Amino acid sequence: MGDDTRGEGGDSGPGQIHKQFVVMEDLLDKLKLLNYEEGFLRNLGFKPLSRHYFAIATNPGEQFFIFTSLCAWLVNLSGRQMEQPQEYDDPNATISSILDELRQLGGTVDFPPSKLKQGCGEHCIYVLDKISDETLKHINFKWSRPQYPQEEADEEETAVDEEEELTLDKLEQDFVEEHEDDIEEEGSFLDLAGLQNLQAATANMESSKPENIMESTTNADEWKLEVERVMPSLKVHIRTDNKDWRTHVDQMHQHRDGIDNALSQTQGHLGKLHDEITKTLEKIGSREKYINNQLEHLLQEFRAMQDSLAEVK
Repeated sequence: MGDDTRGEGGDSGPGQIHKQFVVMEDLLDKLKLLNYEEGFLRNLGFKPLSRHYFAIATNPGEQFFIFTSLCAWLVNLSGRQMEQPQEYDDPNATISSILDELRQLGGTVDFPPSKLKQGCGEHCIYVLDKISDETLKHINFKWSRPQYPQEEADEEETAVDEEEELTLDKLEQDFVEEHEDDIEEEGSFLDLAGLQNLQAATANMESSKPENIMESTTNADEWKLEVERVMPSLKVHIRTDNKDWRTHVDQMHQHRDGIDNALSQTQGHLGKLHDEITKTLEKIGSREKYINNQLEHLLQEFRAMQDSLAEVK
């Protein structure tokens, strides 16, 4: 039973990857037969295991501790002695002890011990399944033959149900026939009292119709004053929310209009300033040229005097 829980690599079919889930469910049933709820969960303070607890990796540290604790509990239940591991024990030493006990129970170990450090997977399920099988053998557990109910009782109950159904159908049919007969007998008589009541009700409705158009007796001025008085109460006040996107859109439009107005005014002022600066620069350039022309002969005389002075020195 334990050797068939693991695949053989290339010889395995496409459904081999799901076989560990099936074996895990069988293992959980075996643990329930060994009353692990009372002996393991309640005594050691663990939570109940799910159907695929060791088939799927969820919390490696927690799964490894529960795996080693469950192995030790099964080994002790099988008649051998193994100390209950602690959470901070050396994992290599704990795995070595578990594999030694598995070999003593007749199990084969053809995989590296590091495969058990994950606390889940097909190898962990194989170890638990093999030890649980040996534990069931040690306590002499045997499947009892199923006990099927007697067929005679079922036949009697079926006959009683059929008789009850026939009786109910017959009663319904008799009730329908009697009701139809009553309707036919009542239909053969004319209800004079009902006709008289109908005629009286029609006459009352005709007499209650107004002969003239209804006119209001309320004063128009008083009506207007009342309307003005209640008008503020009838107005709907909607509070603006700053986080509302409509408020943001309105603010964007307002800012855009303000920017457009300011830009049009600013462009006019900047244009005038540009024209004034251009004219001023032209005036300065013309004045500079005029001054250079007026002082040209004086500069030439000054340079000639500097040259003669240099010759004298």
